[in-house]
Amino acid sequence: MKQQHTITLTISLLLCLCFSLQAQEEDLITKKDTIKLKYGLRIGTDASKLIRTALDDEYSGFELNADYRLTRDWFLAGEIGTEEKITSNDYLSVTAKGSYFKAGVDYNMHNNWDGLDNMIYTGFRLGASTFSQTRNNYTIYNTNQYWQPQFSSTQTEEYSGLSAIWFELIIGIKAEVLNNLYFGINAQLKGMITQDQPVGFENLFVPGFNKTFDSGRIGVGYGYSVSYLIPLFKKINPKLLKRKTRNNLIINKN
Repeated sequence: MKQQHTITLTISLLLCLCFSLQAQEEDLITKKDTIKLKYGLRIGTDASKLIRTALDDEYSGFELNADYRLTRDWFLAGEIGTEEKITSNDYLSVTAKGSYFKAGVDYNMHNNWDGLDNMIYTGFRLGASTFSQTRNNYTIYNTNQYWQPQFSSTQTEEYSGLSAIWFELIIGIKAEVLNNLYFGINAQLKGMITQDQPVGFENLFVPGFNKTFDSGRIGVGYGYSVSYLIPLFKKINPKLLKRKTRNNLIINKN
């Protein structure tokens, strides 16, 4: 139920940002045109992990994300972070703790009006994580409990030096709410490539990947990003330059 509320909230925020981008485009039609694109390093954090850390006693996490514009629509992007999560049920309690790194590219599918720098994008990531799994307690279920009761243990055991590699498909929005300040939302579909398993049980949570859904290779994730662009230089937007040249030719011809 909690996951459904999270997905619903994410979809609602995505729709709100789409309408906001459309409104910004309409408002900018009457503004003075420029034909420059800002190139630089955009650095931020995942606010969803900070919020979840504050609200969930069984989770803590932090992430730094960054991207750099390569061309008008292509961006080099990546994330680095740490996570710790306690996963428990009636028979097992495990704490996963570790760090992760993701790198890839984003493609902006949004055609901005001149002067705007918003994104509706899709992208790809290759992720890697190093982590440990600590078994806090467990219970061995016995079908015939009359003759032999269930066995329980509270002795902790840590399995360190584990690793995992996966890929991600990502779709999201980044909107410039103030000059060089961006707010974004994204959703991720993940596929596990390889992972180390602890002895005696399977990974229930992998830092950076999220839940493993009962040994399945498919995972999902989401994020709310707040980032700031450090502008380094500006370059002519070739698409807007062609549009201006074509309009001028039409005006001169008439």
